[in-house]
Amino acid sequence: MSEILSIESLDNEARGIARRDGKVVFVEGALPGELVEANVYRKKSSFDNAHTMRILKQSFMRVEPQCPNYGVCGGCAMQHLEPSAQVAVKQRTLEDNFKHIAGLKIPQVLPAIYGPTWGYRFRARLSVRYVRKKDAVLIGFREKRGHYVVDMTECLVLPKIVSDLLAPMRELIGSLTIKEDVPQIEVAVGDSCVVLALRHMEPLIAEDIALLEQFAAQHNVVWWTQAKGPDTLKPLNPADENRLAYALPQFGLRMHYKPSDFTQVNYFINRSLIAKALSLLAVEPTDRVADLFCGLGNFTLPLATQAQEVVGIEGSSALTDRALAAAAEHGLNHKTSFSTLNLFEVDVQWLRDLGYFDRMLIDPPREGAFAVAKALAQLTENERPKRIVYVSCNPATLARDAGVLVKQGGYRLVCAGVVNMFPHTAHVESIAVFEWHEGDVIPVTSPEA
Repeated sequence: MSEILSIESLDNEARGIARRDGKVVFVEGALPGELVEANVYRKKSSFDNAHTMRILKQSFMRVEPQCPNYGVCGGCAMQHLEPSAQVAVKQRTLEDNFKHIAGLKIPQVLPAIYGPTWGYRFRARLSVRYVRKKDAVLIGFREKRGHYVVDMTECLVLPKIVSDLLAPMRELIGSLTIKEDVPQIEVAVGDSCVVLALRHMEPLIAEDIALLEQFAAQHNVVWWTQAKGPDTLKPLNPADENRLAYALPQFGLRMHYKPSDFTQVNYFINRSLIAKALSLLAVEPTDRVADLFCGLGNFTLPLATQAQEVVGIEGSSALTDRALAAAAEHGLNHKTSFSTLNLFEVDVQWLRDLGYFDRMLIDPPREGAFAVAKALAQLTENERPKRIVYVSCNPATLARDAGVLVKQGGYRLVCAGVVNMFPHTAHVESIAVFEWHEGDVIPVTSPEA
């Protein structure tokens, strides 16, 4: 059933928000200020879900989506919104989370960190499905609100070199003897090669391997294969073991990684983010710095070019091993140390036992760093790092942890802003700075409803 709705704002998933008799309706494809005809496809007790059928009054922020898959593909949610307006929406989302979750106002909003809006996604997990009725292979992202694979032959957020491979890969997988047993292909674009990691549920026979090798030679790609769990991931050609890497030229670094390792998907933004984080951290040559959730050393090694000592801590031993190797390769092992630990279960005594840090960088996954924030809040005044830079991929957990640092720990929120790591999606990456000054009085306010 369709109805006419007036759109007031956007939610965290880039859906328009309308109200009908006091009930919230989330409208996909609608923008603030628009009047739309929408079809309600799901009713709940406290809200309804709908999608836009017709726009009766159009927002000045609306643009024509460029991707032919938009609206069906679940990979993007904001292509109908002008790119600078996308960033403004994300900034508003960040501010709202600080306000409602932590009861904090951002004193200084940092300028957003921008990058290319197309061809930026250097990491992707592509679903694969063989459709027996059509004797055809689909490769791409999942459909919106569904588990089907989008019938796509191009993707504008992937680098063109990868987008151009979608159609040839469909033909290749269709020619394999195990075409019904390939659920996904992981894509990783390094600075000198494109890696395609093939997940296969049945063994590859010689005929399949020959086809993969022929494809690699023709399209200048590197194949990795994964038969079972992550431990079985390996290059088809052992000589390709260490080819995958990304450069951080401003720090004279080149970071090697495996296709299964976590790295930022947007290398353009990653370089800007590292430079910004280090600038905000204001590291001195005599500083001892902690890098928590350090991964393979994405921030640790750049920090080591500026600080006296950097301690990296991460929950994955595979990543800390990679970080140790990178530090040695770049001659920074005398200024760095790495350890593996579950940072979701730490306490103040653990933090105290690490010794004093002048500065701290925190870059957690979506779950945030609640245990770390609580431990920092319990340190005595002379034990606390003077400045903390928190890089976040979830504004809700950032706001929660900010509330702990400010209201329990006495830190001052200095500034925060968004990082447009994922253009055309609702994903909000952000960065925030906290300072400790002995004798500061931090006003306590209650979160607003």
